Parts: sequence; C-alpha cells; structure tokens
Amino acid sequence: MLNDIFNGKEAVSTLVQTIRKEASTAERYRIMEICGTHTMSIARYGIPSLLPDNVELVSGPGCPVCVTAQEDIDYSVALANKSNLTLAAFGDMMKLRDSNGFSLLDARAGGADILIVYSPLDILEKAKQDRQREFAFIGVGFETTAPIAAALIKNAAALGIDNITLLPLLKTMPQVIDLLLNDENIKIDGFLCPGNLAVITGTAIFERIVEAGRAAVISGFEAADILSSILLIIRQVNSSNFKVQNNYLRACHEEGSAKAQKILKEVFKPLNVSWRGLGEIVGSGLTLNDNYSHLDARTRFNIPLKTETSKNTPCRCGDILKGYIKPDACPLFSKLCTPDNPYGACMVSSEGACAAYYKYVYAHSPDLFPI
Repeated sequence: MLNDIFNGKEAVSTLVQTIRKEASTAERYRIMEICGTHTMSIARYGIPSLLPDNVELVSGPGCPVCVTAQEDIDYSVALANKSNLTLAAFGDMMKLRDSNGFSLLDARAGGADILIVYSPLDILEKAKQDRQREFAFIGVGFETTAPIAAALIKNAAALGIDNITLLPLLKTMPQVIDLLLNDENIKIDGFLCPGNLAVITGTAIFERIVEAGRAAVISGFEAADILSSILLIIRQVNSSNFKVQNNYLRACHEEGSAKAQKILKEVFKPLNVSWRGLGEIVGSGLTLNDNYSHLDARTRFNIPLKTETSKNTPCRCGDILKGYIKPDACPLFSKLCTPDNPYGACMVSSEGACAAYYKYVYAHSPDLFPI
C-alpha cells in the first residue's frame, strides 16, 4: 500500500498531468537537486522524461564522495598502506583514485587491510579486541552521516579505546548552497532540498534559498515525493511567493534532530575545506574539536604526500557538480569513464550524477552517445 501511494501509476500520472498544466507560466523552470539520493532516484524513475520540455532538472554537489578533494583521496590511499593499521570506509570510496592512479581497491589488492562498513560503529568492537592494532575510519558525508562519525569518536573516548582514529572529510551543506546562490552562471529557479539532511538539521538552513528569491521544497525520495515537490516549486515560481516548504512531513520536522545536532556540536568544529571542482569553501568542513583532536588520523599519522595533483584534466566533474553541463557533455563520459572504470569522482559513487546518468539513461539509449 505504501509503495502504491508514492510510486503507484495513478498517483504519478495525476502529478505529471498537473505539472504539465501548471508549468506554462514561465518559459523555463530550472530546478536543482542537491542530494545524491535525489540524483539517483530522479534517474531511476525516469522523471525527466515525464516532465514538459520547459522543466529542466540539474544535479548539484550533493554526492559527498564526488566532492571529496583530490588531496584527501591521496591521503586516504596513503593511510591505507600504513602497516599495522586497519582502514574502514564506505563502499563508495573504494574506487576513488589518488594522483598516481591508485585506489583503495588497489591498496587492498596489494595487501592493505581495508574494511567496507555500513556504519563506523562496526569497528568499535574490533578495536577493543585488538588493542595493539590501529583502526581508522574515513569520515565522508554531510550532516546526514556526520552524527554517526561523531558517535564513533565519542564512544571510543568514553570507553578509553585510543586505537581508533577518524579521518574527517565531512562537509556541511549551508555554505555550498550559498556558493550556488551567488554563482550568476547557474541560474536556478528552485531547489529540491534533501529530506534526509533536514531530518538532522531542521528546515531553517534552507531559508537562505528563499531569501535569495528562489523556491525551496524539502522532498522525500520516491517518485511521487519528487514529482509533488517539483509541482510545489513550479507553484512558488509562478506566484513569486518563495518559502521553505516541507514536503517530507512523514520524517522531517522543523526543528530537526536535537540529539544529532548536540553530538555534532560536542565533537566537531568548522573548518575551511576544499571541494572537488568547487575549490575551498570557508567553514564548510567538520573536523574534531580540541577535546577529541588526539583521535584525528592526520594528527596520529603524519604521512607526507609526495604527489602533486594535476590541474589539467579533461574530466568536467566540476562543471557537472555546479549544474553547468549534463554528464554526457563531458568528453570522457561513456568512453574512458564508466562505472567499471571511473575516471572522475561523479562516476565513482552510485549517487554521482554521471553514474546515475550512465546507468539509467545511457544504458537504455546508448545510440545517443556515440563512441
């Protein structure tokens, strides 16, 4: 029954018809999603093909793996090769290549001890049982996953497990939203805001969007969630009545999660960090505060990097992350860069714009992308 409500033919058909009827006031409605899960869902459900020609969906920098800076990937691979260390990471990190072309998968094939985990808390018991070995977790994600990394460090400190460290590559969403809003080349009419993020942060972080004169709708991830949110954005644009609308009421509340917000403040502090394709964004990262800095992997393991990242690359991940171009406009797409052999970060993660486009668009219409 729940699936019928959110993905049923009748619900979807009604929404599509209503969108086609109401999307007639403006010449073009350009809507950006800023969540990798939305990117994947939009492609999987074929939502662009259901919309009128003047409603355009573009992907933003919502995939945390995709925006991980090259120097952070270099450090991760170098850390994986350190002796007497077990490195834990989410699966999406495994294919990211360092400046020398090596990935965590390559490191594991070469003998490095690397665990793919669903939660960083999975390594707590392992570290407790083997106190002679070091364990490190690569913390990648936005406010959605940051509380779990914070819980790992807080629990390790409380239990006196000092052979666990965190490599904090975490990022926060408000600052990159500001960057997008201030970029005159993007020209976005409304934002499809991530419901999973708002569950943690609350809805207030999206007020900056409406203050800039754009529509903002917090959405879930099923077909009807996304289509109904697109309809709400169209109505906001038509009326010029911009406000943050919560269209994910079954999970998201205005105030967010007080517990998650509390642990983030207890464990982390803001940091200026680099985003792949976007450069350094002030205050957009999270690093361990002074109370927990001794559990920072960079502090524990001083690993000098001898490589220098090349600035000249045909990969156009940066332009894709900012919504300047579609994935197929990159000269590497479907040629040198595929999910089995990803060249750029947007193809590595299943939530990357290129990976989603390849799987759900290119795979069904390869003749549109001649090699």
